[in-house]
Amino acid sequence: MAIILLLVVLTAPSLTHALTRPGSDSVAARLAEWGRDHELGPVVTWLEARQYDLHQPPTGGAPPGGIPLAAGAEPDRPGARPAPPDLPPPGGLSPLPGEGRWQTVVATPHGDAVRIASVRPDAQHTSFVVGVIWMDPALVRGVLHPGTVDPGGHWSTPTSVDAAEQRSVVTAFSAGFRLQGDSHGGWYSEGREARRLVPGAASLVIRRDGTTDVGTWGATPTTGEVHMTPDVTSVRQNLVPLVDDGAVNPTCATGGTAEWGSTVGQAAYIHRSAFGVTPTGAMIYVGGPALSVCTLGDLLRSAGAVRGMELDINPAWVSGVYFHPDGRPHPDAFRLFPDEQIGTQHYLQTSSRDFLSFDLRSPADVAASPAARRHPVSGPPQQRGRARPPGS
Repeated sequence: MAIILLLVVLTAPSLTHALTRPGSDSVAARLAEWGRDHELGPVVTWLEARQYDLHQPPTGGAPPGGIPLAAGAEPDRPGARPAPPDLPPPGGLSPLPGEGRWQTVVATPHGDAVRIASVRPDAQHTSFVVGVIWMDPALVRGVLHPGTVDPGGHWSTPTSVDAAEQRSVVTAFSAGFRLQGDSHGGWYSEGREARRLVPGAASLVIRRDGTTDVGTWGATPTTGEVHMTPDVTSVRQNLVPLVDDGAVNPTCATGGTAEWGSTVGQAAYIHRSAFGVTPTGAMIYVGGPALSVCTLGDLLRSAGAVRGMELDINPAWVSGVYFHPDGRPHPDAFRLFPDEQIGTQHYLQTSSRDFLSFDLRSPADVAASPAARRHPVSGPPQQRGRARPPGS
């Protein structure tokens, strides 16, 4: 008993800090992260696995209410990049009304900046819906945000979508696994490594012009699909490539912790997310429930990605949010999929974990957006756009 009391006394300050730090993380998420930071990672993983065993997602059935219409859909404004082909239903199923159909949620005078689609995860878990985001790289630019815990430290880029960026933000979503070892990769931004970059790791790269790419990290162009160059501003690594050359990694079904991390396992059907790029540079995000690593990869590939990587897992972290930028702080925000457990304001607050956001490139596009026309902004035009992220 004395040993237990001593442990409680020694850990109470750090546990209190974890439970009271700024942000909207749930109590369960805070406790799990605290455990992983205090050598209890195997215990947390074991508990998550037992919870999954007791609460596996049901099979069969149909999504309650059918495939949802996109909240905040806007009129289509085709531009240089046409809409991608509709997503096929999984496993040869007949499509439900609206399934896989792209809907515009952020339109600009130069074309549709953001489209979303909804589809069932596979032919067994047919009562669930996964959300897919498509973004035009000519109209949006990416930002990698640090978290107060992951990676921690001091950065110029804020740990939230702050008031300046809220004027032009269009999407935000969680990044990869924890950086203390679970991700098997590194983190780079603002000219320094918070965690060492790992050769061969799946890497999301943001360049000085705001374009985003995904590929295998290498020291030189001949040793990887992406590598360090003067125009690289941010790198987020996580696990191994999920999709490469248009094919899903075959280890999605057979790999272990070396490929897919110390989690409940690649075959568990849980909340997962992924990010990839198409041959034309368009960016794809997939997030939703009841996904294995393989079915996540299948959806990313079917959405057009030729290279892609898994991001985060579990309901406490997987979320995709899209916004209607109108040149003002606090834009209208919408969740990507019905089973999302994280609020739409999550990324507008201080975040403990790193995340990605994407913004309209042009202040003129913000000023001419449907949302801005509904909510006119007073003041000179130069005050309406967001400041460029560091290094741009």
